[in-house]
Amino acid sequence: MSQVLSVNIDELAEIAKALSSELRIEIFKAIQKKKINVNEIAEMFNLPASTATVNVKKLEEAKLIRTELIPGIRGSQKVCSSLYDRMLVDFGKTEKEDPANYQYISMPIGHYVDCDMMPTCGLASETGLIGFYDDPRSFYEPEKVNAQILWFRQGFVEYRFPNKIPFNSRLTGIEVSMELCSEAPLYNKDYPSDVTVWINGIELGTWMSPGDFGGERGLLTPAWWETHVTQYGVLKKWMVTTEGTFIDGTQVSDLTVSDLAIDGKHSFSLCIGVKPEAVNQGGLNLFGRKFGNYDQDILLRMDYEPKKRDAYSS
Repeated sequence: MSQVLSVNIDELAEIAKALSSELRIEIFKAIQKKKINVNEIAEMFNLPASTATVNVKKLEEAKLIRTELIPGIRGSQKVCSSLYDRMLVDFGKTEKEDPANYQYISMPIGHYVDCDMMPTCGLASETGLIGFYDDPRSFYEPEKVNAQILWFRQGFVEYRFPNKIPFNSRLTGIEVSMELCSEAPLYNKDYPSDVTVWINGIELGTWMSPGDFGGERGLLTPAWWETHVTQYGVLKKWMVTTEGTFIDGTQVSDLTVSDLAIDGKHSFSLCIGVKPEAVNQGGLNLFGRKFGNYDQDILLRMDYEPKKRDAYSS
């Protein structure tokens, strides 16, 4: 399976520096093909051993390769091997930009508490199909908790999230991100579907998925899953703040986080689905961290601030 390096924009800058030299790019290509020691690199590129060592060190510092000392004919030798063969870049906020008060919750896609769907439908773990194709009863199998991909033509899955903000705090924002696409026969990149998200039964907004993506293996999709069916999706974000509701940063309504009635509750529901009255009835595929292109489950973030104390309270 492909080894994928996930980086943010700041980490990408360091990698770009490491690969800013044409020589280091060629050295990196050589290491990707096979394990090779520093002396062999020096001979391959007609370099002094010290120059080869310096360039290898820069690739290692960027976490693109690893080196290890192993016994050789004349003492030890430093052997280089590649760590990754693909890279994903998150152009969203970096940790430096995050406010101090927030909580993350990662929800595996198989941990839904309720569901209702129409075929085509199914779910699979990292190692195989769960239940049977196009049989909604499969969604109630105990093994559903291991699901890494699930799909249906119409319906919903519902998750229950704990309210993790501290007592005496006020929720100021909530963001949920997940990898999604439409559900077409096999796959079809031009197959629109209207995917809707709700919190506590309140509709946050609908995203029109352009299609169902396949034909080339997803970066994390296991080898047993054939390439002529769905392979990966698009990472989408729904966000509700004190100012309104947004999908991927574009405001879609004036609904605010206080309208969701989460404060003071021990938990809240999140539903993802395709409505019976949706204009584009293209279904959906939902991906876990071991399927598709993104190493994450359903990721929910809660921003909060301490409640202001009454001036007259003791």
